[in-house]
Amino acid sequence: MLKSIAVGALLTIVTVYIHAVCTSWWLQRLPQYRPQETQQRGRFFGTRILCTTATFLLLVHILEVTVWAVAYLFLPNVDELAGLEQAVYFSTVTFASLGYGDVFIEGPPWRLLSAIQSMTGLLIFGWSTALLYAVVQAIWTTDKE
Repeated sequence: MLKSIAVGALLTIVTVYIHAVCTSWWLQRLPQYRPQETQQRGRFFGTRILCTTATFLLLVHILEVTVWAVAYLFLPNVDELAGLEQAVYFSTVTFASLGYGDVFIEGPPWRLLSAIQSMTGLLIFGWSTALLYAVVQAIWTTDKE
């Protein structure tokens, strides 16, 4: 059990680090919203920014899920995951808290790791939701001015 918690904590730290670096990088590159510039750039400028942000966050989530998947492949005594594709699938449904149950890790100590990944996924999705909300808020505020 302690091995699962230690590996889960390490992978959570790596996931949070990736998300922090990527979202900070993205926020620095978002254009500053000024009413006159938004109007000059076209009617759907805000929508393009929002869609691009959502796509960027999806790619970041895929990277984070892949980190967990690779970790699952290197764990000893995890024979249920046949290869990278299956590990990424398992990691994705676990990270998103879907838990279809068609692929799972049996037995201790690594079964607990998937629960830790689900908790991490919930935190990271909340963070991404907050970022999208901030972008919508910036667009909406600009459009009202």
